[in-house]
Amino acid sequence: MNHSLNTLMSDYKMKIRGVFHIGGNIGQEAEEYHVCGIENGIFFEPQKLPFEECLSKSKQFGYEAYNLALGNKSGKIEMNIAPANEGQSSSILSPVKHLEQHPDILFDRKEEVEIKTLDSFVNGCGINTDDYNFINIDVQGYELEVFYGAKKTLESIDYIYSEINRDEVYENCARIEDLDSFLSTYGFTRVLTDWNGEIWGEALYIREKNE
Repeated sequence: MNHSLNTLMSDYKMKIRGVFHIGGNIGQEAEEYHVCGIENGIFFEPQKLPFEECLSKSKQFGYEAYNLALGNKSGKIEMNIAPANEGQSSSILSPVKHLEQHPDILFDRKEEVEIKTLDSFVNGCGINTDDYNFINIDVQGYELEVFYGAKKTLESIDYIYSEINRDEVYENCARIEDLDSFLSTYGFTRVLTDWNGEIWGEALYIREKNE
């Protein structure tokens, strides 16, 4: 996250009970969640190497972590792996404009990962969705597929912090207008937009009743 969560919580009067962090990488945000007083946290990271550190960091602050990709189906799927920058650019989708913006980041191998829908995960683990009302998602253009597989879970979510795109950073990636349209059906409004990467950025969505 390029924005301080503590500042966002203060500015937008966010009352976060728990977080589903989708695309957890090495668990960079675990300490910040702890400092912000967030009691419940589950990290999802499909890549094997980053997951090891993600699991360690999440446990350190009392959270859970799963070596799992989320999407609109369950099974196995291939990821395009970019080992540089701790795998942060790796995606289920093939890179397009990303190759132009960052020619130094090479997607030089693939990795088969397990994928599930968030709804099936929540159901299968018997998770009380009342304990989780925040989604932080960074899945390199695959956001809409994740949300398609989380339609039931979204009913209990109040806040979403998401990476956004306004060009084809990855092949057939979700665009900002796609996310706006889909999330609006669940009562979400985009309240903060930061195009820090020019054609990609980050946004905060809040369910209207919480504004």
